[in-house]
Amino acid sequence: MNENSVSPNPKDNWASGDKYEPYIGRWSRRVAREFLNWLAVPAGSAWLDVGCGTGALSQTILQFAEPGMVRGIDRSEGFVAFAKEHTQDSRVQFDVGDAMELTADSGTFDATVSGLVLNFIPQPERTATEMARVTRSGGVSAAYVWDYAGRMQLIRHFFDAAIELDPKALQVDEGPRFPICQPDVLARTFEAAGLHQVEVRPIEIPTVFRNFDDYWSPFLGGQGPAPSYAISLSEEHRAALRERLRARLPFAPDGSISLVARAWAVRGYR
Repeated sequence: MNENSVSPNPKDNWASGDKYEPYIGRWSRRVAREFLNWLAVPAGSAWLDVGCGTGALSQTILQFAEPGMVRGIDRSEGFVAFAKEHTQDSRVQFDVGDAMELTADSGTFDATVSGLVLNFIPQPERTATEMARVTRSGGVSAAYVWDYAGRMQLIRHFFDAAIELDPKALQVDEGPRFPICQPDVLARTFEAAGLHQVEVRPIEIPTVFRNFDDYWSPFLGGQGPAPSYAISLSEEHRAALRERLRARLPFAPDGSISLVARAWAVRGYR
């Protein structure tokens, strides 16, 4: 690719729930269930979902954790509207809000959680501190993020192919861009927030795509760094990236593609 192959620093976009769901939402729900099993929060508890996005984690809490109530906040009006429309449950409330300045009183929630958002927040340490603040004494504060530098394979394959074609794609590669998505950094961040018994663990799920289009099409939705990069390319360069990916992905005889998505999960107690 030549020097005009990619727009400089394409902006991350978070607005369309319909386009986010086939890209990440469908996989986030699978991680969320394992995450909740690990937390083992008692039934009837009050939950806060920080950076709730399209509602994947909140919906999983409602389905499997028997909460007394759930409140979800996110800065994206589009995602909050999507979550409200697709979550019909009297126990949940979604609002537009700032993860770095939570409006809840201190000690309000039994469990304060965040799924796949800490790395997109300008000051994740501040968010971790706010999450700890609004958690009651003895309650749990926890989060999970993708292992972008390692076994979040659907995104890792994308950026490895993009960088092979254009080294400038490294500027938007989520692996080096988000150092908080490393176990030791996550642990230090939650310890610095004043939490105790901090633990980090991996959660791995299979991500099986029916065919190449099932893998590739979500990258054309423009939601998040990799899709934002894809749509910033010219048609010619996007086609070159598509074909480079087609050549490197592990296809089964039936045309399906079996990958693994690993998330790092962290928890601590107030």
